[in-house]
This record gives sequence, C-alpha cells and structure tokens, in this order.
Amino acid sequence: MTAPSQTSSAQTSTRPRGSVNLTEGSIPAALTQMALPMAGGILATMTFNVVDTLFVSGLGEQALAALSFTFPVVMLVISLAIGLGAGTSSVVARAAGKHDEQTVRELITDAMSLTGLITIVVGIAGFFSLDLIFHYLGAEAEILPLIRDYMQWWFAGVIFMTMPMVAMAALRALGDAKLQGKFMILMAVGNIILDPLLIYGWWIFPRLEIEGAAIASLIVRVVAMFILFWHFHIRMHLLVNPFRLQRCIQSWKRILHVGLPAMGTNMIIPVSGSVIIAIVAQHGVEAVAGFGAATRVEAMALILFYALSAVIGPFCGQNLGAGNFQRLAEVQRVTAVFCFVSGLAVALFLLLARYPIARMFSDEAQVIDTIAMYLLFVPVSYFAYGIVMAVNASFNGIGKPLPGMLISIARVIVLLWPVVYVFNHWWGLTGIFVAIAIANILVGSLAYVWIVRTIASVSRKSAPQTPESTAIKST
Repeated sequence: MTAPSQTSSAQTSTRPRGSVNLTEGSIPAALTQMALPMAGGILATMTFNVVDTLFVSGLGEQALAALSFTFPVVMLVISLAIGLGAGTSSVVARAAGKHDEQTVRELITDAMSLTGLITIVVGIAGFFSLDLIFHYLGAEAEILPLIRDYMQWWFAGVIFMTMPMVAMAALRALGDAKLQGKFMILMAVGNIILDPLLIYGWWIFPRLEIEGAAIASLIVRVVAMFILFWHFHIRMHLLVNPFRLQRCIQSWKRILHVGLPAMGTNMIIPVSGSVIIAIVAQHGVEAVAGFGAATRVEAMALILFYALSAVIGPFCGQNLGAGNFQRLAEVQRVTAVFCFVSGLAVALFLLLARYPIARMFSDEAQVIDTIAMYLLFVPVSYFAYGIVMAVNASFNGIGKPLPGMLISIARVIVLLWPVVYVFNHWWGLTGIFVAIAIANILVGSLAYVWIVRTIASVSRKSAPQTPESTAIKST
C-alpha cells in the first residue's frame, strides 16, 4: 500500500513502501525477508535486558538479585502488549489480505486507543502495588528498596513501551518489518549510551545506580514513541480521524477476540517464571541471581525463534484472508525444520560456552554454577520451544487463539509446575532445569500436530462445494 494523497478517498491504497506481499512467492524467502530485520531488531532490544544486567551486576549481588526479581513482572506486562499486538496483527493482516484498506486504517487507529487505555490502568495499579507484588514473589526485605527504585520508573512510563509495540505489530501485519528493526536498533543504542551515564554517574550525570537503568530505558522509549507515531500519522497516513466510539467498540471486540487469549498465552510465561523463581529462591540469593542471568542469556539465544514467531502470524493472516491454504500448511513444515536445525545448533554452542558466558555476569561461584547448569540442560529443548512459539503465532494469525492458550496452559500447569516441584525435591536446581527441558519437548510435539490438523480442517471447510460433495453430505 502507498500513502494516500491529500485528495484521495478512503479506499486509496495505504501499503507502506518496503512492505512485503506474503500471499505469493517463495515461503522461505518471504519469511527470511521479514525475519532478518526482525532478528536484528530483537537482538538489539534484548540488549536492554543484557546491558542492564551487566551494568547492574557491577553494583553487587543484591542489585543483580533485585533486577532478577523484576523480570517476571516486566515480562507479564510485555506479554499483555504482545497479546494486544497479536490481536491487532491478526485482524489487520486478514484485512490486508482482502485488500480492505479502510478497515486496515480503522483497526490500527482503534488498536492504539485500546492499548493506551489498558496500559494506563495497568501502570497505575502496578505503581501502587509494588511492595505487595514483590513480597509475594519472595523478595527479601533488604532487596525491596532496590526493586522499588527500578520499578516505580518502569510502571510510570509503561505506556511508552506498549504503544510502540502494538504499532509495530500492525506494521508487521502489512508485511513491513524493516522499520521496526531500525527502531529497535536505535533504541538499544540509546540505552547502551545512557545506562552507564545514569547508573554509575559518568561525566556530568548523577550516580542513580539501579534507578538509573530504569530512567535510561524510559528516556529512550519516550523519544522512540513520538518519532514512531509521527511516522505513522504524517508519513504513512495509518491513523484516521475523528474518534468514533461505536466504531472503536467494534474494532476492540475484533482485536480482543484474538488479543485476550493471546494475552493469556503470553502471560502464562512470566507467571510461570515467577513461580519458578519462587522455587529457585529456596536455594538462596545467589541461585536467583544466576537463574535471572541465565534467562537473559536464553532470551538472546531464542532471538531467531522470536523473529520467526513475529512474522509467521502476519504470514498466516494474509494467506488466510487470500484463501491460500496450501501456503498455510507448507509454512508449518518449513518452520519446524528451521526450529529443529537452528535449535540444536544453539544448544551445542551454549553447551561449549556456558562457563565463559557465566563468568561475564559474576565472580561468585554459586552464581556461575547456576548459570552454567541452566545452559547445560535447558537449551536442548529450544527447538521444541521454538515450534511452540511459531505454532501459537500461527493460531493467532488465522484467528483461532484458543488452541495456543491451551498449549501454553498444558506446558505450564499440567507439565512444568508438577514436574519442577517433584524434580526440585529429588535433585534441587538440576531437577528444576531438567523439568523445564522435558516440558518444552513434550508440548512442542503436541503443538505441531495440533496446528497441522487445524489447518487441514480449515482448508476442508473452506473448499468450494461441488454438487457431488453436497449430495454425499446430505446422505
């Protein structure tokens, strides 16, 4: 779609330059063209957490443990934004596949208002519940002030994180991942520059320690949001006026049809993480610090899978809208092969490099051993975890989010928590990490079978009916 002129009608094409038509051509090429800039952007964004962790680790073990305790809560709110983005991406991609350009613009506009409304409520609730939340997560009294210093700024500016996330999900639905990749890289560079200045008080800046890490991220996100929305409104004409409540309500219903289950699916992960951290905390502050650092390394290791899951939803949405069911089936096979090969390669690298990586985060023996142990056992299941992410995104893309939520519930409640509890009793930290790997592999197998059968069923139901097939059904 190209940006409309001043005199164009509402039906003028609005596809941004550089967008990708996902309904034709080579499937691996289409996914690669979108996933590579996404991977670069995600890699840059992941440095937010890794850079924060590395700089904060210089403040001591308590500061590192405090940052580790914040991770599940941060991921919980991020998962909310991911769910809203998934709902937005699904409805926008299907409308784009049908070339319904006015609906595309209305859905994007209404998604922004919905995200702002929900995020404001979450930010206020989180800001005034900090001590209660982290007391429940098992944070010790001496760590709570450090957590409060970080999270009060994070909750105050959470809207500047969620709004761009949903906006960029809409861009991906239109086939444009390049702009998002550029924004994410620029934000990461800004964070890398500001972190040491505000954490350690370099140059003319005050030493704010862990509070400085939160303020640095907030500054970067505020600037990025205003630049992104200027681009959306002035250059791409993707926002419509005036605000109409009745239209918004209808759009919100369509977005939340996918968005609410997608939120649930994504929120299960940080909720699960909070439970696992509470269990790991039984083994001491050093174990928590090591576990938190290991999960940040894991996030970096899963970048290719995050990028794939970010683009496969729009791919499935556009092809469903265009009625290309054969491409829906073929993309599942392509992604499964990719996840298997790349997942095992990542696992082998982390196996060989686990101790050098661990020493980047701490000099404390127990912290190093915890990180190395995690990177020994859990990465062998990354291929299956990648399949789960791709399958969940595919279900969202075709407008069927409930199976993805059920898959995540099965992974966490049916498998992960019971096995972690038992294995922790028997083998301690080693048992916890083995349990995570087992849950990933079993649920990855289930997820792949489910999506393949679902696509086959949707294809059969959408096939044109011949007189002969109608007569067979009637008998």
